[in-house]
Parts: sequence; structure tokens; C-alpha cells
Amino acid sequence: MKTPTSLQALIDDGVIDQVVRPLKSGKEAAVYVVRSAGEVRCAKVYKDMAQRSFQQRVQYQEGRKVRGSRETRAIGKATKYGRKQQEAAWKNTEVEALYQLSEAGVRVPQPFGYFHGVLVMELVTDAAGFSAPRLGEVELTPQVARDYHTFLMRQVVRMLCVGLIHGDLSAYNVLVAPEGPVIIDLPQVVSAAGNNAARAMLQRDVNNITACLGRFAPELLNTYYAEEMWLLFETGELRPDSVLTGDYTPDERDIDLDAIRHAINDAREEALIRQQGREAAAAEE
Repeated sequence: MKTPTSLQALIDDGVIDQVVRPLKSGKEAAVYVVRSAGEVRCAKVYKDMAQRSFQQRVQYQEGRKVRGSRETRAIGKATKYGRKQQEAAWKNTEVEALYQLSEAGVRVPQPFGYFHGVLVMELVTDAAGFSAPRLGEVELTPQVARDYHTFLMRQVVRMLCVGLIHGDLSAYNVLVAPEGPVIIDLPQVVSAAGNNAARAMLQRDVNNITACLGRFAPELLNTYYAEEMWLLFETGELRPDSVLTGDYTPDERDIDLDAIRHAINDAREEALIRQQGREAAAAEE
């Protein structure tokens, strides 16, 4: 295929050898299958976002560190330079998170470098070598659903142990490789200690995954892993190998149990709406 303009610089620099085909395109990025260093990988090209999109990102960016005082002031004043720095920080966040989480043992695509605004990383495939399906696109046995849930809860714990929360985790941000789930799409990753909405985002992430896998193993819907994780995190007792039970006795004065159940149901509806949106977008293309 013809090399996209956004990838030509990587061809010129020898970072990638060939652009094989487009993989997917969304609001924030386009992903291509490429050949690089003798392997088939993928290249994520970040799109420049309109100013209106920054307002939608505010809740995720709270608590993130910015390089210097000049950048901080510019972002706060929403100047042209500030918007440029904010855009760069948004893109860099995923790159930094991938390296940090890979080192922490979280199963994410292996990053191979960030060049000219393009992230080159592992292409996650299925057993036949094709692009791996999303978790929300596969049918599972009850036992496999339980195994995947246990594995993903452990990944969330490992993320939380290094101070990060995915912030948008769902059945459509998890790929299913032959060896198990792989977590993707991290530009909105949240600082667990620095973001006031961190606990709510953790609960939403866990509820989304639980709602998806609970379709195959309904007993999962009666677990409260997010609350258990957060309690251990707040008290400084959470470890990558912490034993979790999914049992949690909340203080009913502070927590609305019905609201938690509604959150899981809302997660199901949100996943369905996302899938319908993707199908509509694919039909238009």
C-alpha cells in the first residue's frame, strides 16, 4: 500500500521497512500493521485533537506531572503553546505508561519506541497470526471467563501498585491473544494518588470487565474487587501478589450498594453502545 505521510519519516529513518495495511482508525489515533526489524509490528499514529477534546480529558489529566513551570502556566492559561504542550503530554503518557507497565509485569503490548509522534509496538495476534479479537467480541466458557477475570484483576492490581489506573478499561480495550488477555489503549491512564476521581475510575474499570465476563460466569457479578483493591491501596498494603477474595464488607453509611450494581449494568449498556458505534463507523468506511 502507499505509505501514509505520517509514517514516511519512519521509513526514511529506517525505523520501519514497510507499511503492510491499516489496522484500525479511531478518533484519537490510526494504527497500521508494519514491518520493522524483521518482524511484523504495529504503528500507532496519534491524531491532533481539536481544542474541544481537551475539556473531555480534564478528569484524566488531574495529577499528571508536566515538565516545567512554563509548560504548567501555559496549559493553565490554555494558550496556543499550552495546548501544544498538553497535546504532546497526552500522547507521551501512553508511551511512558507502556514502558512502566511492561517493567511491572502487566500484560500490555511491548513498546519498541516513539518516533516523530508515532508509537511502534507489538502487534497482538491470535493463534493464526491475524489481529487478535477484543474481549467483547469472543464467546467464552464459564471457566475461561473466570480465568480471564482472575488474570485481569491481577493486572489491575499491578497497575495500581505502580500508581496507575487505566481509566477507560473495558471489553474493547482488552485483546485476546492465545496466552490470554492483553490490555491496550492507555493515553488516558490516571494517577491513582493524584486524581480525585481515581477511586471512581478504578471501580468503573473493574465493573466494566466484571460485567463483560459475568455474562459467562454470573457469580462474578457478586464480587467487589475494586473496593478491596482500593482499601489495600489506601492503607499502603497493596502488593502485586496480594491475595484478593472479591469479598468486601462496605460501610453502608458511605457506600450505596445499589449504585454499585447499577454501575455494572451501566457498564454493560455502555459496552453495547460502543460496539454499535464501531459497527456503524465500519459500515460508513
